[in-house]
Amino acid sequence: MTETTTRRRAPRSTRDILRTISYEIMPFRGTEDAVLEHVPVDVPLTVTVTEAKGIETTIALAANLTARGYRVSPHVAARMVRDTAHAKDLAAQLTEAGIDRVFVVGGDAPVPAGEFTEALDLLRVFAETGMFTRTGIGGYPEGHARITDQDLDAALTAKAPLATHVITQICFDARTTVDWARRVHRGHPDLEVVIGVPAPVSRQKLVRIAGGIGLGQSARFLRKQQNTIWKLIRPGGYRPDKLLRAFEPHLAAPDVNIAGIHLFTFNELAGAEAWRRSLLARLDAG
Repeated sequence: MTETTTRRRAPRSTRDILRTISYEIMPFRGTEDAVLEHVPVDVPLTVTVTEAKGIETTIALAANLTARGYRVSPHVAARMVRDTAHAKDLAAQLTEAGIDRVFVVGGDAPVPAGEFTEALDLLRVFAETGMFTRTGIGGYPEGHARITDQDLDAALTAKAPLATHVITQICFDARTTVDWARRVHRGHPDLEVVIGVPAPVSRQKLVRIAGGIGLGQSARFLRKQQNTIWKLIRPGGYRPDKLLRAFEPHLAAPDVNIAGIHLFTFNELAGAEAWRRSLLARLDAG
């Protein structure tokens, strides 16, 4: 049986949590070379999946980077998986490539490729295979434009026993994310929460990113966060320092289970790694 719940660990310090940083990358032309050039092998990676490029592209990049010594979690979208046999075949491909971790999403495809319509369908099959030691799912501290809060809560309750951790979608309000993590911990104490934040990007790119948060968040959400977003942007562009400082007093609180930070790099890997090194230097100096 797969390791679907996490054993209770010793309390983490704020410094330990801030040092636990993973990167999300996108499987575009040149991504592999950029990772090899800029990212140390001890930084865990996730590789996104898109309907346009297909699961095969994601798996190929994940396999290549795993062969280079990286710990990689490929995204697998349930709506792109045809059936149980296809799901088990994907699990076998990943295992053959030395990949023992996966990140499961529902996916954006308007028409499912087969019988799976949501992440839970795929999680159940992957759990049956027993092939993965780490299984991630997505979380939405600010809610979702097309899913009610009640349905999100019900989905998390169903998925939590089949996952080891949840990575939060971008939210620029630390209090909102921490309050959400606190509720998750009350209901699912073994589920680790990994906080997703954007890596350093230009002002223009951050605006585009904000417009696409949460798979097309509502106008209400964007209005709510607009002032907060602009406060985080410096003259040279956005850096996550202010947002992380807002998180710091809460990261090691006993009523949350925050395990680390996940950088949405948007393939700006040189800037992401320079920022990570500056954070580590600050922690070492402090």
